[in-house]
Amino acid sequence: MELTTWLTYVGVISALIAFPGPVALLCMHHGLRHGRQRALATVIGGATASLVLMGLSSLGLGAILATSELAFTLLKGVGAAYLIYLGVQAWRAPMTAASMTGNAAQSSQPIERTGTRALLWRGFTVGISNPKDLLFFGALFPGFIDLGASQLPQFAILSLTWLAIDLTTMSSYATMGSGIGRWFRSPRRVKLFNRTTGSLFIAAGGTLAASHR
Repeated sequence: MELTTWLTYVGVISALIAFPGPVALLCMHHGLRHGRQRALATVIGGATASLVLMGLSSLGLGAILATSELAFTLLKGVGAAYLIYLGVQAWRAPMTAASMTGNAAQSSQPIERTGTRALLWRGFTVGISNPKDLLFFGALFPGFIDLGASQLPQFAILSLTWLAIDLTTMSSYATMGSGIGRWFRSPRRVKLFNRTTGSLFIAAGGTLAASHR
């Protein structure tokens, strides 16, 4: 792969990844609720989902979704339902200040501690729940792959570059969420945060449900 092609690709995907979507929102939400270190599991889960989608796209499944209205609609419905479910869960989350930092010792109330595996799974499910991402990778990669050269090394370069930028950017969102935790020392602010992020997840689910290929 030529350096100029790779640099162009880096510029394009850096802007795309930095734009806040459901995974970025989830990373920030978990960073604030559980702390930066534990939210890294969410980051890894989302990045793993991207790798899976890139692999599926390379196998031609993106083309199947592009031509099958039924398959696209079914996957879209599942993804939208899951995002709405996360929104409802955020609305119903505990409203204690300690729950926003992952430190139950700050409160006399028992705080349910979400396991690292559960955080990783949530990151993965949010990342893989949007069938439009599969179509996106199917449309993005061909523009940067030279069909006259070996395609597997080029695909590996594109995938690993995406993974590195995705991990860095989503880690920044998790760090940002953890850093603003000091603003949520009162149950009232915690409630506002829960309702705001919950509404954003529900809105993302509704947008996905209403979207077209």
